[in-house]
Amino acid sequence: MRTIALILVLSLLAALPVSAGFPRSNPDRKLTKKLQALVKDFKGDVGIYVRHLTTGRTVEINADSLFPTASMIKVPIMVGVFDKVEKGELKYDSLLIYRDSLLYPGEDIVGELKDSGRITLSKVVMLMITTSDNTGSLWCQRMAGTGTRINEIMEENGFVHTRVNSRTPGREAMRSLYGWGVTTPREMAELVARLRAGTMLNPWASERMYRNLGRIYWDGEALSEIPPYVHTASKQGAVNQSKSEVVLVNAPSGDYVFCVITKNQQDERWEGDNEGYVLLRNVSRTLWQYFEPKDRWRSRAESQKYH
Repeated sequence: MRTIALILVLSLLAALPVSAGFPRSNPDRKLTKKLQALVKDFKGDVGIYVRHLTTGRTVEINADSLFPTASMIKVPIMVGVFDKVEKGELKYDSLLIYRDSLLYPGEDIVGELKDSGRITLSKVVMLMITTSDNTGSLWCQRMAGTGTRINEIMEENGFVHTRVNSRTPGREAMRSLYGWGVTTPREMAELVARLRAGTMLNPWASERMYRNLGRIYWDGEALSEIPPYVHTASKQGAVNQSKSEVVLVNAPSGDYVFCVITKNQQDERWEGDNEGYVLLRNVSRTLWQYFEPKDRWRSRAESQKYH
């Protein structure tokens, strides 16, 4: 039965529509060639979407193909939490009581709390985004109304493919294929772009969510190739066969957003020179130098020991 379900899901995916309501493509052929050269010999599948928000120039490499979100799904989860706050069903500064039953084993800060420990909702959200705390994220997912409600919000806002799979009824087959969540490079990038524009839920909720994405602990890949004095908003994701990152850069010449996601990677090592991590750094470096050709800042190899 499981095999039949997977076959059915795959057949349905082939008929899925391309996401609607997003900015039209304006291909930058020169930049596309540069990025195609980076992925040419990659041992696995790669999706890339880039949009310069000022000029509208885009790069699309498998931009509408489905990929695992890994921890990038925490951006839609955050949107779900803020939806509850805006409806008055949650208070952002409310004091929560942690229970051991919430624990997701791993190196989480929230999971280190004692049973009956107290923590504010705002701190749980911050840890979900900043340190990618899994225990906190699953707690937020539940408080947001579970994956079912989060998926409704995504659909209501024109995101055709971005969905929570884990602990969400009816998404079991998709979870077996993509894990916690599924998205496309275009949709994940445009979700962050909407937060920047203040058009997700409302301007004030978007602003707070965008600020949350601007203080990331995991800055050793794409962010390491952007000058530290330039503001970025981002979220990272990684599982054995997939490495991903979505970044919006508040660059001097104009903001740009990009998302890189891999799947079916042959290189499953959790090392800094993993092929997926290297690709994230190479794409980010290429974009920065392309959009900011006069900037002379370059990342230092010695800095990698701190990442």
